[in-house]
Amino acid sequence: MTQNEPRRPNTGGGVDATEVLLPGRVAPEGLVVRHRRLDPPGPGRVTLRMEATGVSFAEQQMRRGKYFDQPPFPFVPGYDLVGSVTEVGPGADPTMKGRRYAALTKVGAWASHVVLPATDLVPVPEGTDPGTAEALVVNGVTAYRMLHQLARVRSGDTVLVHGANGGVGSLLVQLARHAGATVIGTASARNAEAVRSLGATPLDYREPDLPGRVRALAPDGVNAVFDHIGGPGLVDSFGLLARGGTLVSYGTAATRDVDGSAMLPVLLLFARLLRWNTLPNGRGAHFFNLWSGHRRRVDFQRRLARDLGAVLDLHTEGVLDPPVAARVPLSEVASAMTLAESGTVVGKVLLVPDQP
Repeated sequence: MTQNEPRRPNTGGGVDATEVLLPGRVAPEGLVVRHRRLDPPGPGRVTLRMEATGVSFAEQQMRRGKYFDQPPFPFVPGYDLVGSVTEVGPGADPTMKGRRYAALTKVGAWASHVVLPATDLVPVPEGTDPGTAEALVVNGVTAYRMLHQLARVRSGDTVLVHGANGGVGSLLVQLARHAGATVIGTASARNAEAVRSLGATPLDYREPDLPGRVRALAPDGVNAVFDHIGGPGLVDSFGLLARGGTLVSYGTAATRDVDGSAMLPVLLLFARLLRWNTLPNGRGAHFFNLWSGHRRRVDFQRRLARDLGAVLDLHTEGVLDPPVAARVPLSEVASAMTLAESGTVVGKVLLVPDQP
């Protein structure tokens, strides 16, 4: 059971907030739900009342102390959220109050209320379900950029998406199909029909000869592989590329439960990708980092607003329909984390506000 800290009385100003604290390397049950008074927003900042936030692979790594660049314990996790502005600080646009926005935070979003710079918020189209919008923030921008800006998938291409039932994978399948590509998607056998319904040919990732099954479907190789697993299987992913094809690596799920340095798997991955890019076979290998360029804050926010806006528009147009696996109250975060880590779900697990 998630630990709970006692609620303290509000002594005036701000808002009473509930948030989830990650105190250290703990099991899901070790997450702490606490209550505190959140100060009013300062200059250029707003208070966002959370309507949905996600449980992603990043938080799974963070609770193990294995996410690259995570802050020291204790801290409030939460990579992204969607919510409505309840209070506007001096210098921020007063018309933002009452409107719904999305934000990319890396940490801090697992809370009922969050104070953020107004410039970090991206408008959510009116009428969009907040949970659906939340499932498109990190996952949608990641899939959109990998497919269109790194792999540059075009009509007639064949692509391989590992974890095609996942939050990012399911959106990659939909985006690739919209671009006119043929998609092969790996998943567990129980999720094969879900992958097929997205428009991909499903393959069981436990197949003894998975590379052979892919080659049977794409004898000349695939034009792109999207791999969030890493580990030894990354060699197979690169070997399945056609000449001129692109491997996009965006995670190291294979080492999630392996004890040791958080940095070592990433450094080994970078070294391998760098070596592959020197080979004279016309293939490319890239690692996708959503936070690339974040030190140039204005440009980073401009690109995020552009790309997330494009993703939200694709949802409005009926192109993208992100699967939501579950909506779990914030106070039941341990259950949400356990479900997200189970490998049994299709789509993203969301945290939502507790009912009053």
